[in-house]
Amino acid sequence: MFGQKFPPISGGSPGGVGEVVASYTDYAGAQRAVDYLSDNQFPVERTSIVGADLRLVENVLGRLDAKRATLSGAASGVWFGLLLGLFLGIFAQRATGWIWIVFAGIVWGALAGALFGWIGYRSTGGRRDFVSTSQLVAARYDVLVETSYAERARNLVGRLNL
Repeated sequence: MFGQKFPPISGGSPGGVGEVVASYTDYAGAQRAVDYLSDNQFPVERTSIVGADLRLVENVLGRLDAKRATLSGAASGVWFGLLLGLFLGIFAQRATGWIWIVFAGIVWGALAGALFGWIGYRSTGGRRDFVSTSQLVAARYDVLVETSYAERARNLVGRLNL
């Protein structure tokens, strides 16, 4: 795998062909290798970290029902209402008037968010009745370096792994 050549990488390794100088099972390892290269005055603008064998992982957190959708919508609405209330409160004529504008923004935001959350849940018709998070995960992370710099990078990263 080491020394394997890849076509030019857009956004990284400008004008050259990238070679794998190290592979890691996690992103933190690849990031540590590039940081080590940087600490040793290596021109890191000639490197790229490439995730290989990507897969989408969706973790199911729980059931979604009308109550949970309504409460979630209300919570989002509170934040929006707070932001809007603070913004409008800037223009309040009296020094004590701004707090009521913020309070009104929070209340209206919560009500509107709850309504939209409930409507959004009802509009799905029972499809996707769960809450989840998604993330893109790679099986390995390759550190690629332009061919003309690959040997130097390989030597430096080799010292890191000792």
